Amino acid sequence: RAWVNFNGTGVVAIRASGNVSSITDTGTGDYTVNFANAMQDANYAVTGSASGGDSGGEETILFPIENTFTTTGVDLRTSSGGGSSVDPIHVSLAFFR
Repeated sequence: RAWVNFNGTGVVAIRASGNVSSITDTGTGDYTVNFANAMQDANYAVTGSASGGDSGGEETILFPIENTFTTTGVDLRTSSGGGSSVDPIHVSLAFFR
């Protein structure tokens, strides 16, 4: 299991976490979550929320990027309700196996 709460704007900063070693910012709205201890396999579930997109008060959609689940991390993308990539102020994620 793992969980993380982070700020996705500017320099990405983890507020609190469990079994997450770092977040890599790979572009606007794109992040890689890196686990401190590897998952048993890549068949885990991820759930989460994102809010406060950098373009204002729009809703923010969070989803894992297909085929990026590994035992050491996963790539995620956030976008506005209109489909544009955004860097949210609040991102909270939980990973379960």
